[in-house]
Amino acid sequence: MVMDKEEIQRILEKALEEGRNVLYEGRVASYIPELAKANSGNLGVCLMRKDGTEYSAGDCNIPFTMQSISKTFSLILALQTAGYDKVFSKIGMEPTGDRFDSILQLELKDWRPFNPMINAGAIVTASCIESPDPFQSFLDLVRRLCANPRISLNESVYRSEKKTGTRNRSIAYLLKSDNVLDGEPEEVLDVYFRMCSVMVTARDLAHYGMILSNHGVDPQTGEQLVDSTIVRIVTTLMMLCGMYDESGEYAVKVGMPSKSGVGGGICAIARHGIGIGTFGPMLNKKGNSVGGERILRILSESLGLHVFDTKEF
Repeated sequence: MVMDKEEIQRILEKALEEGRNVLYEGRVASYIPELAKANSGNLGVCLMRKDGTEYSAGDCNIPFTMQSISKTFSLILALQTAGYDKVFSKIGMEPTGDRFDSILQLELKDWRPFNPMINAGAIVTASCIESPDPFQSFLDLVRRLCANPRISLNESVYRSEKKTGTRNRSIAYLLKSDNVLDGEPEEVLDVYFRMCSVMVTARDLAHYGMILSNHGVDPQTGEQLVDSTIVRIVTTLMMLCGMYDESGEYAVKVGMPSKSGVGGGICAIARHGIGIGTFGPMLNKKGNSVGGERILRILSESLGLHVFDTKEF
């Protein structure tokens, strides 16, 4: 069954309403002081198809810092500039049941971070980027994949993260002591904090997800923005590890490769060349947007977007 535009829009608005009904279950991130200032009532969603059709509801154009969603962009950039062998000689590919900012696994389980979607792995990924100006290269990539040249750094969040990022400093210096981290920890961390502090919207993330769903090709221009092999690596890791230590449950219930951030965003890659972005800063205990997760679960069920679904949309 092929749905018409009105029906898809109705489903989006229903999903938004259901998402608002669970916002009371969450809390805004407070360990980064600037993030605690977020409006707890914000919630929005944007769905973008490869033919250029967009559907949106709620606060889909409010900018927020991407936080851990940046880990997917930095992994693309590291693979583009340093290559597969270098990156994955220093970072694993396995899910972890530990928190995203865990130090324990570095000491007791493996000298390498388990995957690029946890903080330790993302810090190492940042150190692998081969560029005279890693952050500028990162920003250029984000602007290109989101089709938004106005995307920029939030200076106040960056300064807040840099001032309070003691746990990430602990991770970086431990990685340096084990000869996993290339470069000076403070320099690598500065790039990492900047990456996390770049502002995007749910619409930006929907466009990004749409590009990844189309194997790295911009369907409007035909240009290959990201090599399809890199897209496959990144989207696989998003499916396995993209929702912190809730990734398994999310994969069962939603079934779309996704990446969340404590700024409240989620980028989801759906079947049929579809990208979805959500924004809602009220987070569950795992660090994922409660409203965004509910929206994506409803869209997955209603539109048949689970990776193992057989519905046609």
